[in-house]
Amino acid sequence: MSGTNAASGAAPCRFAHYFVICGIDTETGLEPDELAGENFEQSPLKRTFKSKVLAHYPENVEWNPFDQDAVNMLCMPKGLSFRTQADSREPQFHSFLITREDGSRTYGFVHTFYEEVTSPQICSAMQTLYQMHQAENPSSATPSSSSSSSMDSLASSLDEADSPSSSSCRSAACGGYDASRDTLYVSKALCLITPMPFMHGCRRFLSQMHRAVTAASPPPLPLESYVHNILYEVPLPPPGRSLKFHGVYEPIVCQRPGPGELPLADFPLGQTFTLLGVENLVQLFNCTLLEMQILLYSQDYQRLMTVAEGITTLLFPFQWQHVYVPILPASLLHFLDAPVPYLMGLQSKEGTDRSKLELPQEANLCFVDIDNHCIELPEDFPQFPNKPEFIQELSEVLLRYGISPVGGAPPTSVPTTTTPGSVSTRHPGLKSQQALRELEDDGRNGNLGGEQLAVLELLQGNATLERLQALAKRTGVRVEALRGVGGEGEGQGGRTAVEEEELRNAKLNVQLREVFASRFTTMFADYEAFVIQSAPDLESWLTNREQMHNFDKASFLSDQPEPYLPFLSHFIETQMFATFIDNKIMSQWEEKEPLLRVFDGRIDKARLYNVRAPSLRSSNYQRCTVLKESAQAIEQRLMKIDHTAIHPHLLDMKIGQGKYEQGFFPKLQSDVLSVGPTNNNRWSNRTATAQRRKDRHRQQTEHLTLDNDLKEKYMQEARSLGKNLRQPKLSDLSPAVIAQTNWKFVEGLLKECRMKTKRMLVEKMGREAVELGHGEANITGLEENTLIASLCDLLERIWSHGLQVKQGKSALWSHLLHYQAREEKLEQHQAESPVSNGPERRKSESSIGMPSLRASVIQDMRHIQSMGEIKTDVGRARAWIRLSLEKKLLSQHLKQLLSRQALTKKLYKRYAFLRCEEEKEQFLFHLLSLNTVDYFCFTSVFTTIMIPYRAVIIPIKKLSNAMTTSNPWVCVSGELGDSGVRQITKNILEMTFDCQNMGKLTTVQLGHDNSGLLAKWLVDCVMVRNEITGHTYKFPCGRWLGKGVDDGSLERVLIGELALPNADEDFGRGCRTPDMQHSPGQTRRVSITSMGGRGYKPTSAQIQEAIGEAVNSICKHFHKPEKERGSLTILLCGEVGLVGALELFFHNGFKSARLFQKTVFVWDFVEKAVAYMESADQMGDMQETAEPLGLTCVSLCHYVSAINSSPRNIGKDGKFQLLVCLGARDRLLIQWLPLLVECPVIQRMYEESALLRDRTTVNALIAVLQTLHDFPITLEASLVKGIDL
Repeated sequence: MSGTNAASGAAPCRFAHYFVICGIDTETGLEPDELAGENFEQSPLKRTFKSKVLAHYPENVEWNPFDQDAVNMLCMPKGLSFRTQADSREPQFHSFLITREDGSRTYGFVHTFYEEVTSPQICSAMQTLYQMHQAENPSSATPSSSSSSSMDSLASSLDEADSPSSSSCRSAACGGYDASRDTLYVSKALCLITPMPFMHGCRRFLSQMHRAVTAASPPPLPLESYVHNILYEVPLPPPGRSLKFHGVYEPIVCQRPGPGELPLADFPLGQTFTLLGVENLVQLFNCTLLEMQILLYSQDYQRLMTVAEGITTLLFPFQWQHVYVPILPASLLHFLDAPVPYLMGLQSKEGTDRSKLELPQEANLCFVDIDNHCIELPEDFPQFPNKPEFIQELSEVLLRYGISPVGGAPPTSVPTTTTPGSVSTRHPGLKSQQALRELEDDGRNGNLGGEQLAVLELLQGNATLERLQALAKRTGVRVEALRGVGGEGEGQGGRTAVEEEELRNAKLNVQLREVFASRFTTMFADYEAFVIQSAPDLESWLTNREQMHNFDKASFLSDQPEPYLPFLSHFIETQMFATFIDNKIMSQWEEKEPLLRVFDGRIDKARLYNVRAPSLRSSNYQRCTVLKESAQAIEQRLMKIDHTAIHPHLLDMKIGQGKYEQGFFPKLQSDVLSVGPTNNNRWSNRTATAQRRKDRHRQQTEHLTLDNDLKEKYMQEARSLGKNLRQPKLSDLSPAVIAQTNWKFVEGLLKECRMKTKRMLVEKMGREAVELGHGEANITGLEENTLIASLCDLLERIWSHGLQVKQGKSALWSHLLHYQAREEKLEQHQAESPVSNGPERRKSESSIGMPSLRASVIQDMRHIQSMGEIKTDVGRARAWIRLSLEKKLLSQHLKQLLSRQALTKKLYKRYAFLRCEEEKEQFLFHLLSLNTVDYFCFTSVFTTIMIPYRAVIIPIKKLSNAMTTSNPWVCVSGELGDSGVRQITKNILEMTFDCQNMGKLTTVQLGHDNSGLLAKWLVDCVMVRNEITGHTYKFPCGRWLGKGVDDGSLERVLIGELALPNADEDFGRGCRTPDMQHSPGQTRRVSITSMGGRGYKPTSAQIQEAIGEAVNSICKHFHKPEKERGSLTILLCGEVGLVGALELFFHNGFKSARLFQKTVFVWDFVEKAVAYMESADQMGDMQETAEPLGLTCVSLCHYVSAINSSPRNIGKDGKFQLLVCLGARDRLLIQWLPLLVECPVIQRMYEESALLRDRTTVNALIAVLQTLHDFPITLEASLVKGIDL
């Protein structure tokens, strides 16, 4: 027992946890692999048979329990592979990883080779299968590949990637098997399972183990010695150190980065860049950061692993938080159905066409075809900041190492490794030395093929050399002297070619990673300032994790350079960013997460060297400055070995067991491998004391913090927000487990929907956000767009979960099309019955002549289908979601869509989210909550489409004959453009017209030509509706249009407001005579002039407050980002606009209505004042005025005469409005006011108590208006049309 304890005490520091052998179990024989799907059309040699774990040592390691099913499945992802002597039997190497529940990883490294089948039962079983196959498929003497493309047959058709040489040698005879004639071989795998990814070290160890059994003479020591050594006597290198240990034939060196360096990554990044090219790799990296679904596709398992590990390594300091399965075993193909972000690798069958691959969902999929060096990207996603400069810097690093940045080409400069065959042609005499060196250095990691094997065999026959080498190893003598003859295999500094290659890879790796890391250091240099630390202790933070806002996103984005915003606004919504911030917050109570510690250290260092404040908002690209140092650190570690492990040695074991038989891996003696050495070596002692120290520390802290189990539970819950499954459970694939996995997905989708809708609401409504300490209650358009895009993505994932058959790239749009086809069929059957329109017509009459729009899923689909700008199904689905959201019909539409249960059953499997009734109801309820806020997410995105508009003019019937003899016209304007002048048919008062999207509508110009006898017209309001989105705008008027009535206006500019759909019974119902009202405005103020003072008169304090509010609103408008400002016209001329407030000011104390005389308007006062200035004896009155005052006087006269001479008939109030707008735009208002106040006309037209005659008040008004000078006020074309200044 003591031995076991010793081993367990040291195991966290052990280099390898398990040594595993997988292959065929001769006792159970050939078992077809049902999970991989059987395909009987294929030759038996190409079918999938179950592999078994034949042995693993030790039995179990306490903190890394052995998962037999998972290891077996990943060692041989497609089961056993059979070959005959006619086939290629090159050994293969691949790696895999297992992600545990808590997110920690274990790595596996596998060397697969072919061993002759000696069991007569298996040979005869294969012979029988082959004869049956031939009887059923007489035509297929050659191995046939399946052409079926369903998911199930895809599984069975996955097969070993054959090397090109083998595929060319396959003749009809090669595909067959005849026991009397052919030798049968079966695959066997040797595997090391390690806590850290020392890929190169494990690869070399395993290939030496394989070489030991294929060599002509036995290895220097029994194989058990080497296995025992690597399991129990080789420690992990300490951080920042290097370690040398011994394989069967030569030493192996590995190194581990120090605490301040980037974490260990041993997979060759150069190869990843070579396979994909820089441009593709940066795009893939971007998709990974934005947490899309990523599917890697290659014939070669190791390529899948290299690209997956490469990409996740580059994410530093962030970590992929979702499903991560770099090698998806054939039996787990249903997992591609997962409705969550994932990063998976799928093995392709040789010659399989990508178009044959049916994937459940592609709307948000990034498909990476590694072997063909190409990548298919999802639609519209933001680009990585400074992408061209970033690609340039990466290309320069690659070129320094002789790698083409274009990708698809092998590395251009292969280092000094030369193949023995090529050397022998030049120097036949050096053959043996070169081959020995090749053997000792393992230039090809044991995968020598073709000519090289011949040389290897020649050398392996040389028992003397082999014994000599083994002796040298045991006695510690270096074999350098043997090399003296040739010497050319060495690189610089006496390193072998293999060491050179590994050093080069390690340096390239770290330099590429540094370029990526430095991008994040630059982009997130100030992230700490925006982390919200609101909880007093860890326990309360973990319990309230869901309700807490941990990062001030709005402030962070407002601090970033404009070009970065599209990417950053998406990225800070991801799970990996949320987890990064969570780790930051938790670091105040517990030890910092290692990646975070390194990242924070880098930011602090950058601050020391470079005060970043001035360049904060700069989007200038900053290159990485530490490339040289990072490469030097690695070179120094590999040059100077810090630790050497104990040499393999003879074990206390029975001699004669495990007899050496060339070409067969023996059965190892498990008793000597199940326990480690007794606790007598240095490093296990050291770790044991460290462990005791840690235990003591834990006991001390445990009673201070909350109970560890409870804490762990909280931690898991807190950390699993938004991510529910890291890796499918590989060990048990019963239907129950698959159902449970799907259930987790359903729960996860529902939770995600709840989080997303809540976030959209909080951001949009703002009030709640303000209470949560979020500054001002508004959401930026950019952020809103990001949230809506992620909602579209979520809906796509929900709709593609559990699909029976996939059609098209968008599952949602495909469902909608099925629904549309069914509904249209039903429509044809039921001929339209006129009765059904009854209630609708009555409603429209009772309101205001604007017929109501029917909410219809099909109608909205037709709108989207008629938009030529959208070319793809994914685009159509997104547009439809945006339109439904803007119309506040998303939940209702989806409910309608899912109400056709027969259709849902036909399209979806039983476990699909859309067939889980309770969850579906909750999901629709969450979406319903989005109806509480207004989105313009359709109107603001599709700005170039043609939209049908309907305009209705509503007269005030009691006072005005609705009939008019004149010819009315209307011109509608919005934030994106205007409709141009549209003539309205006489006495119809309603029209529809098509026009390019005008955005939110702001003004309507309404007028007529004053022709005929009945040319006077009293208009209540104009209603305009966007017939696609259903948004209805009301433009109140309440004034006459006609000569000799009201202010004589033939044309008015009306300011619009969005009408609430449920209020349509109230607006414009001609049931009472509204008060006479002033020119444009909304709920118009009482016109003091025309009503002769009847009605409400505001106090001077209220008037001053109104002016202050109006000016304040304009200032706020300009402080918002440009894209989010909305309409300035409303702030100038609307209900509480500046014009209305100044009208009140000028009306105060105005002597307007007189007996038996015409009504006098403020414009009359302005005209009289101007006339006085022009005609007054200027020599007498204006001589003393200072020069600037004279100029001001001229400008006022000039503007007033320009307004009067305009061809438009806008009436006196319209003219006053125009003067105020132009004065505000040209910053002249405060110069004109004193002129009007000084003018003697004021005494005739204003009472003594008028505000305009109070100097203090006028000076206060001037001071308030002065603040508008800081802003560039621009006026809508509809306001200033026809004015020539």
